[in-house]
Amino acid sequence: MRTHTQIISHLKSLRNPRSVAGMARFGINPQNTLGISIPTLRARAKEIGNNHALAQKLWASGIHEARILAAMIDEPAKVTPAQMEKWARDLDSWDVCDNVCGCLFDKTKYAYTKARAWSRRKKEFVKRAGFALMAILAVHDKHATDAQFIALLPLIARGATDERNFVKKAVNWALRQIGKRNARLNHAAIRAARQIARVDSGAARWIAADALRELESAAVQKKVRGVECRLLEKASRRVGSHLFYSPTLRKP
Repeated sequence: MRTHTQIISHLKSLRNPRSVAGMARFGINPQNTLGISIPTLRARAKEIGNNHALAQKLWASGIHEARILAAMIDEPAKVTPAQMEKWARDLDSWDVCDNVCGCLFDKTKYAYTKARAWSRRKKEFVKRAGFALMAILAVHDKHATDAQFIALLPLIARGATDERNFVKKAVNWALRQIGKRNARLNHAAIRAARQIARVDSGAARWIAADALRELESAAVQKKVRGVECRLLEKASRRVGSHLFYSPTLRKP
């Protein structure tokens, strides 16, 4: 297995100043950044494999890409709330934030707890992490109930007045992803967006207008109706199968 010093040395050999300049134009913090693409980091992560201890050392390096790689190789079952808090405090760029949330934090058993807690924090990227987690969980957590996401909508409404760009975009992202999960959540998210639109805040008006534009679109409405139909069909098959094979039922 490679050591963290060997991995850091390899990452530094891939340094691309032109890419760093391009990333900066998209709001990515250029400090301690090497300019390595996400596909390249994924390839390195696949070669390295899961390794919790190594992930901690890579994160501690402070190097932008090493931190993303750390999230890719860490083991969710070994992640503690203290680690999540430490890493959240260290966040200094939206892409590291989103990759950590989407590669690691969403897979831990503390994901919903941290999403709720961080959405109330003041620090910009910690707060973004809270809403980014909500958005990512809405996509990734196939076993979550509608109630879990409906409970997040008041937090989204509360965060909608934050004018900071990286926060308001994450609030919008969370609202849109929840509203695209199924028909019931689509209705709930649209109601929340309409309430947010009435708040006297430029950020809130932008979040609501952008979310409603997508959530009420023909494409999303077709998608959520399709999800509802598939769920109903699946439930119908289960009920039908149960009735057909139930040993307690008498033949007519």
